[in-house]
Amino acid sequence: MRYLVDFLENKDIAKSKVYEYLKCSLDEAIILKYLTKELIEGNPSVIVLELLKDLFLEKNYNFLDHLPLIKSLMEQGWITQENLLHVSTTVVSNLELLNSSIALSTSFLKILEEGNNELILPEITPYLDHLEYLKDQFSRIDLYQKLSHLRQSVTSNSPSINRVKNILQNIENSIEKRLELTKEEMVVDSIFKDHHLSQKEQLIFLALLKEEYAGEFESLRDMNTLINLVSFDDYEKMKNRSLLEEGSKLTESLLIDYDEVLSSFSGVTRSFFISEDVLQKIMHPNKEKKNKKIKLDMLIEQQDIFELIDPKTTMDDVVLHPKTKEVLEFLLKQTDNSVLKLLREWGVKERRSGIDAKVIFYGPPGTGKTMTALSMAKTMKKRVLSFDCSKILSKYIGESEKNVRSIFDSYKDLCIKTKSKPLLLLNEADQFLSSRSVGSNSSADKMHNQMQNIFLEQIEKFEGILIATTNLLESIDPAFSRRFDYKIEFSKPNLKQRLELWRKMLPESAVYSEDFDIDFLATYPLSGGQMKVVLKNTALRVAIKEEPIFTIEDFKNSIQRELKGAFGEEKMMGFMKG
Repeated sequence: MRYLVDFLENKDIAKSKVYEYLKCSLDEAIILKYLTKELIEGNPSVIVLELLKDLFLEKNYNFLDHLPLIKSLMEQGWITQENLLHVSTTVVSNLELLNSSIALSTSFLKILEEGNNELILPEITPYLDHLEYLKDQFSRIDLYQKLSHLRQSVTSNSPSINRVKNILQNIENSIEKRLELTKEEMVVDSIFKDHHLSQKEQLIFLALLKEEYAGEFESLRDMNTLINLVSFDDYEKMKNRSLLEEGSKLTESLLIDYDEVLSSFSGVTRSFFISEDVLQKIMHPNKEKKNKKIKLDMLIEQQDIFELIDPKTTMDDVVLHPKTKEVLEFLLKQTDNSVLKLLREWGVKERRSGIDAKVIFYGPPGTGKTMTALSMAKTMKKRVLSFDCSKILSKYIGESEKNVRSIFDSYKDLCIKTKSKPLLLLNEADQFLSSRSVGSNSSADKMHNQMQNIFLEQIEKFEGILIATTNLLESIDPAFSRRFDYKIEFSKPNLKQRLELWRKMLPESAVYSEDFDIDFLATYPLSGGQMKVVLKNTALRVAIKEEPIFTIEDFKNSIQRELKGAFGEEKMMGFMKG
């Protein structure tokens, strides 16, 4: 505490070791020394009127001439206002401060402890949790606050401003590098990306978030203070007001909200804060996901319509035809929040509806349609509610029409109750999508047509991500075709893709014969699914041998059995192609 003692005992404040870091006047330093003594004596906060009288009362009301010093120290960040009804220093009058309670700021106390308030940067390591990430971001906001205060009292090219800018640049580089190394997604960073917030919008959001974590009503909530934080001159201040006005991205996306506060001298001001739902998501990043997952699990156990699937594979696990990959990547981009925002602005999409995409995967049985749907869900961080459409007639005989509607009603009910939107997967949806019977009076055809009409109606109203799989696109009713955004074909892999599939599938830890030729293995016209079956059967054969070594002959035997088991047709499994 040598810096503290030196500041208190040195008769010439200007010669104290911490004075050079304060960049304030001598009278302002005298006020800081007074507050420091009060703090040591057990009085962390002081009434401005009493302070001024003790320090500057000579005759009558001359102490009032020193009142602007209090506002200046607040603007520099060395003291804070302790009033319950806080008014920003940018709009407060000097007289409003007269009966307010003030205290030394954290920045000033750090100078007293360490001799300066330079930021010590952490090592460039991955963030362990969101609190460690927020600590860095809040330090960043402290520096922007300091810059804002300095810009009001010193020239733009002063050494103090340049020093803060250098520290700020270092910590921003540090945050960026640490995020690159961090595998777990930080909630706040994902919010920035999802809403495509600019740097200034991010800073405003972080400043308000810092207030929430501080648990106090400090100086970062009103419009002028927030705008000053991200503005470097008066022109920018005028321009940046649009960041917090009606229709701005931050307010329109419901990330922040505001209350209107009546000030005795300044009229009505706006006090901004983080929206409650967003705040809870940030403060309890794992709790919300866990609760939703548990609740959905429990609800699924109570019904017999859907199978709940947690996808294990990603799009990197599926070998794709280049054109198919391009279409699917384009599709995934359409579910981005930035795209939704534009659609809402253009009036193409309702403001409150979420991510929508209705897709058909078509191709012969077993060509990987389901695997790809699950992989897409994994990429979008969604769970899957799967329904086997082939069971709609056999399982619900006599009530098919009613239960077609129940698929979608149950899905919507589950979404509402869990506040989540899993991907809806309709497997083997051929009978729903095929052309309707015309001119037939049979009861079976009437029921089938009625069932399809209900399905068509539900597809039209559906909100969310739906993937339907079917065998043949040629037989699809045009009315259904128009309701789906994408129709993607799945077929068998070519030689190059089969080679890639074998390289992915063959176990690395296995032992192979010297003449083993993976290129020769890829010449067999198998689908990805057939390859998995062949590998499994071959592995069982090799595992029971005295010397468990894989040979091409072992694979040949399994391949021949697989092809013969296709009843005259080659089975087509596990791969898609555009």
